[in-house]
Amino acid sequence: DEWGNKWMFHYRWARDVDQRASAGRLARMRAPKMSESEHDALAGQVRARMTDRVWFVGSNEATAPQIEGGFREMLDLLEAHLAARRYLFGGRPAYGDFGLWGQFYELWKDPTTGALIEGGAPRVLDWIQRMLWPRIEGPFESWRTLEPTLMPILSEQVGAQFMTWTLANERALAAGQEEFSVQLGDKVWIQKPQKYHARSLT
Repeated sequence: DEWGNKWMFHYRWARDVDQRASAGRLARMRAPKMSESEHDALAGQVRARMTDRVWFVGSNEATAPQIEGGFREMLDLLEAHLAARRYLFGGRPAYGDFGLWGQFYELWKDPTTGALIEGGAPRVLDWIQRMLWPRIEGPFESWRTLEPTLMPILSEQVGAQFMTWTLANERALAAGQEEFSVQLGDKVWIQKPQKYHARSLT
């Protein structure tokens, strides 16, 4: 879920259509009885504040293609994994489902990523909706049956991307760096360190 937050936050505030939808929704949730003019003013404030904070998750000109490509890769991997099971580890939800689902639920609500999910990942969409009311539908699977489609997620997303990044983030904070870079696959990721992630890693 920590790596997924980068996908969600970047996509939510990177494009005009997502900014407008998200800012308007958040403003309406905060004050549902506002007049239209008050709503528009609050939505404008939300949009200005949040679009100025994308750097916090590492979203910038250099990393934007990496974030978006990584999300699409994960969507494909998750679609393949959920083809044969109801939840990440079999017939019942686990902590992993709840952690990852929170980010995917938010991604589903936004126009750009919602279209990617609904238009190309029907099993992921089913899982997102299933997790609104999760229930035990069977046992957990053995590693033998999970490995073919779960190992690519663990190695390509969790290991090669998130763990590599979060360890570099921890080193940068310990060294007092204002900015750090780390090689993720064949690309270089550059951003300001994040204190929360170091606490989370610990």
